[in-house]
Amino acid sequence: MGAQLPLPLKERYMSNQITIEDVANALGVSKTTVSRAISGKGRISASTKAKVLEYIEKNNYKPNVVAKGLAQRRTFSIAVVWPADYSLVDLPFFQRCLVGMNEVTSGYGYDIIVSLVNGDDVSNLKRVIENRKVDGVILTRTLIDDKPAEYLEQSGVPFIAIGASLDDKVITVDNDNFDACMELTSILIGKGQSKLALLGGSQNHMVTRTRYSGFAEAYKRAGKEMDESLVFLNLGNEHRISEIVKQLAQRQVDGVICMDDHLAGAVIAVCRAEHIKIPKDLRLASFYNSSFLENAVVPVTSLNFDDRNLGAVAARMLLSLIDGEEVESQKLRNYEVIMKESTK
Repeated sequence: MGAQLPLPLKERYMSNQITIEDVANALGVSKTTVSRAISGKGRISASTKAKVLEYIEKNNYKPNVVAKGLAQRRTFSIAVVWPADYSLVDLPFFQRCLVGMNEVTSGYGYDIIVSLVNGDDVSNLKRVIENRKVDGVILTRTLIDDKPAEYLEQSGVPFIAIGASLDDKVITVDNDNFDACMELTSILIGKGQSKLALLGGSQNHMVTRTRYSGFAEAYKRAGKEMDESLVFLNLGNEHRISEIVKQLAQRQVDGVICMDDHLAGAVIAVCRAEHIKIPKDLRLASFYNSSFLENAVVPVTSLNFDDRNLGAVAARMLLSLIDGEEVESQKLRNYEVIMKESTK
């Protein structure tokens, strides 16, 4: 076969292949003029700029992202870091955040690369950064000993962390977990349920510390003493959770608050197996809601957060940071306390 001839302008438009050169030839101007009109940079008359922009809008011209990236020294991609140890119950949180992020980034021509980080092993993230595949990073979990954040600080790449941080230099955005957990606990204490047990996950997770602090603050403000023997952290073993739930039922506590829906689901499973009735034998609440808890046999008192909005705000903050703008940490007060049958 012979060499293929360039497509006529109309056919290239239909194939989405119209180029800056095509626009320049159609309008009788230089490619530099077209480029300046699109980028908004460089000297060009207002009338010429208007003529170019009108033409490209009419003909559905879309800049070549690769060429645009080379011109601006950008990749037009960001990395979103997920912890490799997430469970299926955690997945909806990350998915909703990712949907919110994508709604923002797609409007700016940015793509998202998901990078998994397993504990202190940042090799996947390091490869993405060192190969210059992204312009910035969003961390979806913050830690007490935060190796991913430390690496990103050293790399100099713009990044935003979802969650609180012990490092003031890290720019963060988070739901107001402290106030939300304090409010839910305060409501239960106000209902006369002051002998509350607290079940939580890893103490290396900043959200665990934040939720514990909110729980403790509710007791302080109520002028009551919190029973530390009823606080159980670093839970992950199903057998350990089962033993704790049976022990709490025997101690006749006023209720159990779980720091997340995964733990609440485990408590429900134990109660079902041990014939412990909720709320008759054991009241239950969760500091995080999910579709699983909403569809439980006994609806669970919990906290609702707008994770989609959290992801969107994180993405907007990162894009502003990439553009060299000043960005400050944010705390979002978009939560709702949902009282249900499990704490009656």
